[in-house]
This record gives sequence, structure tokens and C-alpha cells, in this order.
Amino acid sequence: MERKRKLYAAKAAVIMIAVPILLWAYEYGPNPGYSGVPNELGTCATSGCHVGTTNDPANKGSVSVAFPNGQTYLPGVKQHLVVTIADPVQRAWGFQLTARPASNSATMAGTFASTDQNTTLMCSSTDFNVFQEVDYVSGKTQVCAASMPLQYIEHSLAGYNATKGHTGSQTYEFDWTPPATSSGNVIVYVSGNAANGDLTVNGDHIYNTSYTLTPISFGGPPSITAGGVVSAGAFGAFTSVAPGSWMEIYGTNLAGSARGWAGTDFTGNQAPVSLDAVNVTIGGQAAFIDYISPTQVNAQVPSGTPTGAQQIVVSTPAGASPAYNITVSTLQPGLLAPSSFLIGGKQYVVAQLLDGTYVLPPNAIAGIASRQAKPGETIVIYGIGFGPVLDSGNQNIPAGTIVTASNTLSNPFSMAFGASSATVSYSGLAPSFVGLYQFNVVVPSVANNDLVPLSFTLNGAAGSQTLFIAVHN
Repeated sequence: MERKRKLYAAKAAVIMIAVPILLWAYEYGPNPGYSGVPNELGTCATSGCHVGTTNDPANKGSVSVAFPNGQTYLPGVKQHLVVTIADPVQRAWGFQLTARPASNSATMAGTFASTDQNTTLMCSSTDFNVFQEVDYVSGKTQVCAASMPLQYIEHSLAGYNATKGHTGSQTYEFDWTPPATSSGNVIVYVSGNAANGDLTVNGDHIYNTSYTLTPISFGGPPSITAGGVVSAGAFGAFTSVAPGSWMEIYGTNLAGSARGWAGTDFTGNQAPVSLDAVNVTIGGQAAFIDYISPTQVNAQVPSGTPTGAQQIVVSTPAGASPAYNITVSTLQPGLLAPSSFLIGGKQYVVAQLLDGTYVLPPNAIAGIASRQAKPGETIVIYGIGFGPVLDSGNQNIPAGTIVTASNTLSNPFSMAFGASSATVSYSGLAPSFVGLYQFNVVVPSVANNDLVPLSFTLNGAAGSQTLFIAVHN
């Protein structure tokens, strides 16, 4: 049975074929207007589509929406939303969601787009007498006609079929693009149907909620603090950078929100060059960004950045920062050694055994499982800024790429424990990360000592960090 909802005269059809509409609605999702917006058609329970009470506490379920930036939005910047319908006893799932300005619930706030075939876009006239379904088609844009200005996103037939039989909860994902200019607060309305899957009006549980989103404010043009650019994550705290290395940028008004990147920010296996309209350039080239906040931005130097004196600029919708001068080196290697690993005045490197235990004197840090490494054991050490790497086809892996397979550091690398050279069984980028280097090192034979000096050389040059590691036979 196929339901055709193209330019559908809703009221007349409900009168003439009421029973089929009830059945089809379970599979395809509700008609427009049932997401709980004031002065619209209510929810499916109150409209008569389903028997029962919306948000009946006896059902012990819920509908919720996860927002990537919390309950905020940036005008014109797309968000990826995730709706979850939960219920302890049901086994079929659906939803409908829309967004409206808090100042006028009769008008739209932004647009919706499916990101897979499990959701579909519904367009409607303001009186709900005419509406149209715009199916998801990969590579095509879903657009509503001007005569149908109201938009709703809901589960599709494919989504219903894919989720039927699942128990406990179910999620649906899609994109929402807020209005291009600030509309003040925006209210997102959502209704969820936790169904029993029998395609009747009985036994289904309807849930409804809403969220108020506030527009992000940048507070003014960004500014980078003097001395406010260092290598990221305690990998040496260098004030110069290198292509492929991560840097921490500190200042004011750097962003209007605080968050790290999410999977939906990536394009394929490429990291984003913008988060919530925050952009960074170094030497005029776009840097990759993994974290933003009003006072800190973390960015990766792009591969093609020229060496020598360069300028960093942070840009937001409020303007661009004054240029910050920095030196870009060919290499700027550093091993992970945060202040939490500064023990007894000695800075230990972050090293792990293959079972995840840290290589430190026992009980050196409260709550962290640790012990000394033994000669012959393999340990894993991490770093940034170690330069180009080659994939299995002997091609360079550019900055900003999620590494999916083993690769090889291009420049010669060696490591020593005191005066004893160590065997490095792997040196390259860590799989499933961006710009993080991994070194698998076999501990050489050295005398028992909790303070064995650890050193490395890269391309013939000695590293500048003073680090220690604990070794006992």
C-alpha cells in the first residue's frame, strides 16, 4: 500500500477515507501540525490519531532532542539534531519536529533537511489544508514551495521499517539550519510516538516536549592575547608551530559558544575548518579546528603553510582579530607530558603499556593504574609536530585527515632510555585520530630506576624536552 501525499487536501480526505489515513499515519508519520505548537493541531494523542494521553507518566517514556551546541543557535549555521524516543515496553517508533520563533509561533524558524532515508520533510500551508511530502534523495536539496511555508521533519516509511522491532529507544537524525539573521529565541517542538507496531490507534504512547534555544552572541571582535599561542595539550608548550601540529590560541571573544568538534562537522575523513562560524587562518591558509570557546580555540596548522614568520587571524561574525605574529618551523616535535605527570619535581612522559596501564612508579597519581615498565615490553607514547607521514602507497597524508590505517613517519626517528637505544616498532600517525603521532617502543635493557631519562631524535636533531620514565626488571 503506497500513500501519495503530494498536494494533498487534508480535510476532505480525512472525511472520505478516515480509516486508511489512521493506518498509514503510523507508517509514514503524521500529517503536518501535530508536534505540539500552540494553536496548531496538537499532538497525535489529542488529535484523535491515537488513543491515550500525551506524556502519561504511567508509560514511563519520553521524547528528547540532542543539540550539538546546547540550547543555542548561530544564525544561518546548520546544526545536526538527534531525536530520541524512549519507552520501556514499545517496539515501533516515530516523531515529528518543527521550530518557531518564540515571538510568533505561526511562522517558521529556519529549514530542515533529511540526512538519510529514515526521515522526510513535510511542507504545509498555514491552514494545514494543503501539504506536500519532500522525500530524501541523496545529493538533492529538499525545498518547500512558497505557498507552503511551514516545515516539519518526521520519520519516513523507510525509517519506520528500519526501527520497527527495536526495543527500549530509537533515534532519528537530521539537519536544521536556523534563520540567516537572529530571530531572538527559537522554540523547537517535538512529539514522539512509541508504538506497539500493530498499526491501530490503540496501545501507542505519545510524548511531547519543547526546547527554547537562544542565539549565540560573540560579544565583539576576537582578540588573541599576547603570548597566547602555544603547542596544544602539553606537547612541549612551544611558542612556534609546524605544519600539521596543533596549537592552542588564547584570547577574548574568540567564539560565541564552547564545544569540541563532532562527527557531523567532518566532511568525509576531513576535519572542519570552521566551528560555529569561528575560523582561523595561519599564513593566509585555513586551519583545522577541533575546539572553540570564548577564551580558547584549538587549531591544526595546515600542511602547506610556509615556514618562517607568519600571521594567525581568528575570525567570527563579529569581525577578525588583529594579526598575531608567529614562527612556523619545518618541524616542532613534542611528546605528551602534562603537568599532572610532574611528580616529585620530575616531568614524566605519558606512556602506556598495551593493557592501558600507565608507565609510572606505582601509586604515583591517585586513581591511575600504573607500574614500571620492564625491558622487552612494548609501550605506547604520543606526540605532535613530528612532520610528514606516508601512507601505504608512499603518499603524504595531509593535515586535517582522520587516519584510518597504519602509516610511516617520513623523517628518521629514534628514541633512547638513558644511554640505551630503544627499538621503535611503529612511528606514524595514530589511527582514528587527526594529527596525533603514535610511537610503539620496546623498552631496552636498563638498570632499575624510576627516573630513567627519555630522549628522542627526529631527522638527526635532538628533542628539547627533559622527560623521565620508570623502568624496573
